[in-house]
Amino acid sequence: MSGNRDGGANDAPWSVSELSFALKRTLEDRFGFVRLRAEVSKVNRHSSGHVYLTLKDERAAIDGVIWKGVAARLPTRPETGLEVIVTGKITSYPARSSYQIVIDTLEPAGVGALLAQLERLKETMRAEGLFAPERKRPLPAYPRTIGVITSPTGAVIRDILHRLSERWPCRVLVWPVVVQGEAASGQVIRALKGFAALSAEGPVPRPDVVIVARGGGSVEDLWPFNDEALARTVAALDLPVISAIGHETDTTLIDLVADRRAPTPTAAAEMAAPVLSELRAFVDEQGRRLTLASGRMIEERRTRLRAAARGLPSRPEDLLALPGQRLDLATSRLGASLQRNVSVHERALAGAGARLSSAALLRSLAARRERVDELHARLTSGLTRTLPRESERLSRLSRLLLSLNPDSPLQRGFARVHRSDGALVHGAGDLSDGDAVRLVFADGQHEALIGSGTKGEKAAADKPAAARKAPRAAAPSSRQGDLF
Repeated sequence: MSGNRDGGANDAPWSVSELSFALKRTLEDRFGFVRLRAEVSKVNRHSSGHVYLTLKDERAAIDGVIWKGVAARLPTRPETGLEVIVTGKITSYPARSSYQIVIDTLEPAGVGALLAQLERLKETMRAEGLFAPERKRPLPAYPRTIGVITSPTGAVIRDILHRLSERWPCRVLVWPVVVQGEAASGQVIRALKGFAALSAEGPVPRPDVVIVARGGGSVEDLWPFNDEALARTVAALDLPVISAIGHETDTTLIDLVADRRAPTPTAAAEMAAPVLSELRAFVDEQGRRLTLASGRMIEERRTRLRAAARGLPSRPEDLLALPGQRLDLATSRLGASLQRNVSVHERALAGAGARLSSAALLRSLAARRERVDELHARLTSGLTRTLPRESERLSRLSRLLLSLNPDSPLQRGFARVHRSDGALVHGAGDLSDGDAVRLVFADGQHEALIGSGTKGEKAAADKPAAARKAPRAAAPSSRQGDLF
C-alpha cells in the first residue's frame, strides 16, 4: 500500500494502524537525531527501570522516555526542574496517537543547573545525617599502610609520595583511576570497595587510611566527585577516608562525607601520617626527662635513707637490746601468770559445781511445780465461771437466728411471693394485672398470674400506672406488713 496517496475517490482507504505506523516511520526518518534544550518535569521511574518524563519550555512540552540500559549509564539523574540538553530521536506511540522523544544522552544545560542539582542532593544527604561530625571516623595515629586513589600520572601522586617519604616512610598502595570524565566516579567507587575488601593479613595488606586525591580544575572537571553513588560509597566505607579534591576553594560532595577534608593533596599526606623525625625527637626528649626524673628520685630516696640512718644507733646490737630485755621479762613472768589463771578458773568451776547440787535442783523443781499447780487452778476456776455464761449467750443467738429464718413463717401457713425474675414482692402495690409471680410454700412452689379481683382491687387497677408503680413509702397503710 502506497504512502503518498493523492486522496482520489478510487484510492483504497487507510486503516488507523496503517496511518499511525506510516506517521511513525515518517517521524523517525525525518527526526532520527535531534538535540533538545528543555526543562525536566513529571519524572516517573518505572519498576522496569525505564524513566518517563516531560520536557518543556515556556510554550510547549514533549514526552520523553529513557530506556533502562541508557538510564543506568547516565552521569546525571533527571530531576524535576533541572534544565538539560538531551539527544535522541522523535518517534510516535501509535496506541495513543502521540509522539515522544527517545533519549540517548542527557546532561545539565550549564553550570547553574549543575549547582542547583548539587544543592538539592546536598540537602537530601544532610537530612540523612551523612554530613554529621559524630559519624566521622578518627584517623590512625601511626598507619602502617596508606592507600591512595588518584591518577598514576601527574603531579598529585608525586607530591603525595614525596611528602610521605619525608614524614613517615611506610607502605603506600596506589590504585590508579581516571579523575575526570564520565568513567571517573565508577572507577573511584571500585577502588574504594577494592581497598575495603583486602585482608589485613593477606599478601597485599589492607590500608589503614585511604586518600582520594585530584588536582584543581573547573566545576565540570571536578563534577565526577559530586556523584551521589560515590558519596554514599565513601560514607558507608569502614575505612577512614581523606578527600583531597582540587584546591582549597574547591568543595565537592565527597569532601562533605569523607572523614577528613584536605585543602590540597600534600595536606592530605600530612594528615595521614605523622612526622617521624618529630616522633624521634619526642621519644628522645621523653627518655631524657625519664632519666632526669629517675636520678632525682634516687637522690631523694638516698637523702631520706641517710636522714633515717642518723636516728639509728651505731651498732645493730644496741637496736635490739631493749626489745630483748622486754622479751626476757615477759618470759620469766609467763609461768606464774599461767598458774594464777588456772587457779582462778578452778575456783570458778568449784562454785558452779556447788550450785548444781541435787538438793538445789529439787528445790527449783518443786517451786516450778507449785507455780504450775497455781496456774492450773486459776484456769479451771475461770473456765467454770465463763462456760455457763457463754453457753447461755450461744442459745440466745441460736433462737434469734431461727426466728430470723425467712422459711420459718412458711411452716405456719404463710407464703412468699416472688416476681418472675426472682425479686421479692413486698406489697400489693408492687404488682399489676398480668404480672407473673412465683408463690413459695413450705412444701413447694407454684407459678401464678395476677388478674382482676375485688372492687378494691379494681379501683387500684384503674389508677394511673405512675400511681401503681409508686415507691413503698406511698403505698396504703392497710397493706400487709413485712414478715422479714
